[in-house]
Amino acid sequence: MLRFAFLFLAVVLLTLSLLTVRMSPDWSPWRLAVLAGEFGHWLALLALATALVAWFARGGAGLWAFATFVPAAVACGLFLKPSWQAWKIGRELPAKLTAQLGPFAATRAAFSPAALFERDPAPVTVKTLHVTPELPLDFYPTERANAPCVVAIHGGGWDRGDRTQLAPFNHWIARHGYAVAAISYRLAPKFQWPAQRDDVLAAIAFLKAHAAELGLDATRLILLGRSAGGQIAEAVGYTTGDPAIRGVVGLYAPSDLIFGYENAREDDILKSPALMRQFLGGTPESARANYESASALLHVGPKSPPTLLLHGTIDALAWYRHSVRLDARLAEHGVPRALVLMPWASHGFEFNLQGPGGQLTTFALEWFLARVTE
Repeated sequence: MLRFAFLFLAVVLLTLSLLTVRMSPDWSPWRLAVLAGEFGHWLALLALATALVAWFARGGAGLWAFATFVPAAVACGLFLKPSWQAWKIGRELPAKLTAQLGPFAATRAAFSPAALFERDPAPVTVKTLHVTPELPLDFYPTERANAPCVVAIHGGGWDRGDRTQLAPFNHWIARHGYAVAAISYRLAPKFQWPAQRDDVLAAIAFLKAHAAELGLDATRLILLGRSAGGQIAEAVGYTTGDPAIRGVVGLYAPSDLIFGYENAREDDILKSPALMRQFLGGTPESARANYESASALLHVGPKSPPTLLLHGTIDALAWYRHSVRLDARLAEHGVPRALVLMPWASHGFEFNLQGPGGQLTTFALEWFLARVTE
């Protein structure tokens, strides 16, 4: 019976490890891809132990040992693949960031195997403030005086999610010398675009009005959004024309919603056409103005703020072509920008700050923030 348990475990591990090389199927919980890609180094230890049990039992176990060892060994290799790929990307990343954003004296490597097993940074004391009674924000202070501020905009398909999303990332930013304002915005379908844009602008106005008491430099703001929040961050950053917005960071964000709608399926993992219709008030034909104003790619110009884009190439929720196309458009207009693509990564790759995606994200972000706020 124990042999069948090990065989079953080996097959499960192999199935999970395949999410580091292929997109999550529509029927699969997409967070399993985050587990495989960003915690795979831990799962590799389990797969290795399973393979070793089968290897040393092979003398009297024959077919069972072979059938257990092979999938466990393959799974071990696939779980370690993201770390190997992150190491390769990390070796070239400083030169790439220097060429596209300018030099920065980095204090660590872009990826370190030893850092995979470190802990999250100590949290800072968070203060909840209110832009309006309905729009709270969480403020993460930093010890730096007159600090730049990162305005963090949560994801969630425009109809869910809140400002507490991935709070350890905000603590990490605050510990590295940048205040963070994790803001709220009104959600679809009750509130359609441009309500979300207006809420971000209200939050920016609030931060500027209270900059002195919060210890902020109101002339150095960076918009950072993930997924749906990245779409909002990019659209606001490229259409506002506010010189205080020094940069935009988009993590796995859709940047062209007309393109996104035309290339989506009604039965995809997110049912994304339905999400866009309820967010924008219809189809690209019936609500064209909203689709256009919400699509950052259509508003890129020579004066667009510098931009950092990060995306996984097997992301099943937001096609990485959004970021590739936006990067190309920014390049056409001579806007300082950097694009970091991760071939193993899905949505939410920064969930584990010590994982392969987390390390590359924090390294690139630290570089970007230093350059755009100097």
